Amino acid sequence: MLAAKVIDNIWSTRKADSLKGLKFMLVEVLGGTDAGRIIIAADTIGAGIGEQVLVCTGSSARKMLNQDDVPIDAVIVGIIDEDCTF
Repeated sequence: MLAAKVIDNIWSTRKADSLKGLKFMLVEVLGGTDAGRIIIAADTIGAGIGEQVLVCTGSSARKMLNQDDVPIDAVIVGIIDEDCTF
């Protein structure tokens, strides 16, 4: 699991059928060896730009959607209530 900050949203007019209905956000990883890395994460909880969030990656991300066949590698699963310092 990663801590990240939402920096923008991603619009996609065409995508795989299994991704329809998912909202995508651009997030920047906070802290650790991946600090500053930018990734795209599906948003399952309605996070907004500027919020710090928890991001699940890999097979755990797909399990959050209850679909193992979805081509997703990162999912926003929580909003951090207090500012984190990394």
